[in-house]
Amino acid sequence: MSEGKAPRPGPSCSAKGRDGENIAADFLQAEGWSIVARNLRWKGGEIDIVALREGVIAFTEVKSWNAMGPEELERAIGPDKRRRIIETAKIFLSRHREYNDWSVRFDVVLVRGGMVAERYPSAFTGDV
Repeated sequence: MSEGKAPRPGPSCSAKGRDGENIAADFLQAEGWSIVARNLRWKGGEIDIVALREGVIAFTEVKSWNAMGPEELERAIGPDKRRRIIETAKIFLSRHREYNDWSVRFDVVLVRGGMVAERYPSAFTGDV
């Protein structure tokens, strides 16, 4: 019999992430945002949600955590992660020139316990 790690109880990380993204998307739509893209991937970068409202395009990172707070969130979305998000946003904007005159921002949504616990509009900045 081989020894290995015991299976983790509860949903997989990817299922938990999808659930969190669904909760965040519903929350944003309830606030009047239109979701135009989800799970946008490009060469190592990913954006969970691209949302539009009143001339603003928000590239949104969603984190689903039960026990971590803002300090851990800042570490999880460090400089490399932010750079990849910004680069992916540039690709999206280059392919969707209809948004060239829109204001761009990078938001973070923290989902905890099946609901949006925190929302950080303009959580970080970058040149796009």
